[in-house]
Amino acid sequence: MNAVSLEQMLRETRWGASLSAEQLERVASESAAALVPAGGYVCRSGEPVDAWIGVLDGMVKMMISTQSGRASTFTSIPAGGWFGEGSLLKTEPRRYDVVALRESRIARVPRRTFEWLLNTSIPFNRFLLVQLNERLGQFIGMLESQRLHDPDARVARCVAGLFNTILYPGIDKKLEVSQEEIGYLAGISRQRVNQALHALEAAGLLKVEYGAIVINDLDGLRHYGS
Repeated sequence: MNAVSLEQMLRETRWGASLSAEQLERVASESAAALVPAGGYVCRSGEPVDAWIGVLDGMVKMMISTQSGRASTFTSIPAGGWFGEGSLLKTEPRRYDVVALRESRIARVPRRTFEWLLNTSIPFNRFLLVQLNERLGQFIGMLESQRLHDPDARVARCVAGLFNTILYPGIDKKLEVSQEEIGYLAGISRQRVNQALHALEAAGLLKVEYGAIVINDLDGLRHYGS
């Protein structure tokens, strides 16, 4: 990907649209984008955090793994999502793995560029405040769902969480996501996800298509099982 096409993609992000032409040009010239194959690592736990990362196309999952081989998925990040700002602000090693669920085009804004934006752009700082607050709410909701709700409700809220227009701007009512991917995120088997999705479809909240889900009632999904 050349700098011009990357600049265009960054201009269409919520934070990029708030930058001046000169700021955006500098960010694009100092950043890079590359394809990561399905199953490939975008970044690994324990490595130095040297960039702010965005998903230009595709979908990735944020997860941790134990030495015994057990794994737990925190969340998925579809196209339009950015992550890693917390680790950059704390200047600590990365505490999670990020793996591509499908072939994904990943953008990396270097630490020095990220810090320059913090020091020069008030709109960028406002974007980060909203981003961090929204991410906190997302993880609190996930914890609540795992502790208090049955599998159908967990799937409903997992799907609803993927339609966060602040964290993932530009997403529409149809999301290309497999039942296996939802299973990773909700922490339940693909077979149980299939049952839950059909229950939610019968309730009129969504429509299941091959490799995709179409949302009919987002608010209903968010409050399913309450």
